[in-house]
Amino acid sequence: MRPFPCPPRCLAVLTAALLLGGCASLSPDGGFEAIQSAARSHLQKDVVWSRDEAAHPHIQSRIDALLAQPLSADAAVQIALLNNPGLQAAFNTLGIAEADWVAAQRLPNPGISIGRLTRGSEVEWERSLHLNLARLLTLPLRAGIEQRLYEQTRHMLVLDVLRLAADTRRAYYAAVAAVQAAQYRQQALDAAGAGAELARRMAQVGNWSRLKQAREQSFYADAALEVARGEQAKLQTRERLIRLMGLPNADKLQLPPRLPDLPAALPALPDVEQQAMASRLDLQMTRLQAEALAKNLGLTRRTRFVNVLELGVVNNGSNEEPQQRGYEISFELPLFDWGQTRVAAAESRYRQALERARESAVNARSEVREAYAMQHSQYAVARHLRDEVVPLKKRISDENLLRYNGMLIGVFELLADARSQIATVNAAIDAQRDFWLAEADLRMALLGTPGKTVAPTSVSSAPAAATGGH
Repeated sequence: MRPFPCPPRCLAVLTAALLLGGCASLSPDGGFEAIQSAARSHLQKDVVWSRDEAAHPHIQSRIDALLAQPLSADAAVQIALLNNPGLQAAFNTLGIAEADWVAAQRLPNPGISIGRLTRGSEVEWERSLHLNLARLLTLPLRAGIEQRLYEQTRHMLVLDVLRLAADTRRAYYAAVAAVQAAQYRQQALDAAGAGAELARRMAQVGNWSRLKQAREQSFYADAALEVARGEQAKLQTRERLIRLMGLPNADKLQLPPRLPDLPAALPALPDVEQQAMASRLDLQMTRLQAEALAKNLGLTRRTRFVNVLELGVVNNGSNEEPQQRGYEISFELPLFDWGQTRVAAAESRYRQALERARESAVNARSEVREAYAMQHSQYAVARHLRDEVVPLKKRISDENLLRYNGMLIGVFELLADARSQIATVNAAIDAQRDFWLAEADLRMALLGTPGKTVAPTSVSSAPAAATGGH
C-alpha cells in the first residue's frame, strides 16, 4: 500500500498544529490581570473578579470601611468597581472567551467507528479511526482568530470598567447637588411662608389688598412645589447612585452636604484629539475586530471549496480472511455550493468593520472636542456665578437689609430680595454640578466612548428628571 503523500507545507502546518495544541491550557486568572492593570493605570482604583467565595468577606469589609465616613466621588467609584453585580456578570465573558481560545488551540478529537458484518459463517469486523484533517490544517488560523476575539473581549471589559466609573462619578455629583440644592429650596420656602403669613394677617385687618395677598400666596405655593420636586430629585439621584454601587439599601450611605469646590484652574490639553486617538479603547477594539475579520476572511477563502476533509485509518478483521489495513480520505464535493456565499458574507463583514472603524475615529475626534469645550464652558459659567453674580446678589441683599432697618423699604421687598438671592445660589449650584459632570464626560471621552450625561432639569422651571445617567 502506497503512503499518502504530504507536501512540506502540509507537514509544517501539521507540526505547528501539534505544537500549538500540546501547550494550550487555561490561565489561573483568566487574563484578569490585564483588566486590573488598566483600572489602576487609568483610574487608580482596584477592581476584583469575585470568583473566589473566600475573598467576599475581605471585599465587604473594605466596602464597609468606605461607607463608614461621608462618601467622596473616588470612594463611590471604588465601591462600584468592587460591588456592582452587572460588572461582575460581565467579567464572566472573559472566561468564556478564554475557553473558546484554548479550545481553538487544541487538537480535534478523533472519531472511532466499529462495525460487525456477517456472511454465512464469516464474521467481519470493521474498525476505523477518523481525524478532521481540515480543522487540523486550519488550527493555527482559527487559534489566531480566537486570540484576537479574546483580546477584544478584554478591551471591552476594560471599557465597561471605565464606563461604570464615569457613570458612578456622574451619579455622585448629581446626588450631592440635589442634597445641596434642596437645602436652599427649603430656605426659599421658609421665606415665602413668612411672606404669605404676613400678607394673610395684613389682609385680615384691611391693610393689604387681596391681589397682593394672592401674589404672596402664589410665591409660597410655587416654593412648596419646588421643595417637593427637589425631594424627588434627591430620591432619584440617590437611588441611581445606590444601584451603581451595588448596595442593597441606603442605610449606610452618607453624602456630604455640598459639592467639591471648583479647581483653581483647568489643565491645558492642547493635543486632546491626539491623546484620544492614542488611548481610546473603543478604537483599539474596532481595530482588533477588523483584524479578526480579516483573518476569518482568509480562512474562509482557503476553505471555500473543501469545507469537510477527514483522514481515516481503517483496520478490518475477519475470522476467515486475512487482516485488512489502510486509510481513507473523505471530503465534500462542491457540486452545488462552491463557497461563494460564505466568501461574500465574510468580505461584507470585513468591509463593514472597516467602515465602523472609520466611523469610530471620526466620532472620537468630535466627542473629545465637544467634551473639552463643554468642560471649559461649564467652568466659565460656574466661576462667573460664584465670583460675580452670587457676591453681587449678596451685596444687594445687604444694602436692602440696611434700607429695611432704616425703614426705607418694607418687609415684603426684603423677602422678595431674599427669594431672588436664593434662586441665584441654586443656579450657582446647578452650574457647579454641570461642571463636575462635564469633567467626568471629558475623562471618559479621552479613554472610550463617552456616555451622554442627562443633566437634572432645574426644579425651578420643570419637574425633576432622572439624573446622572448616560
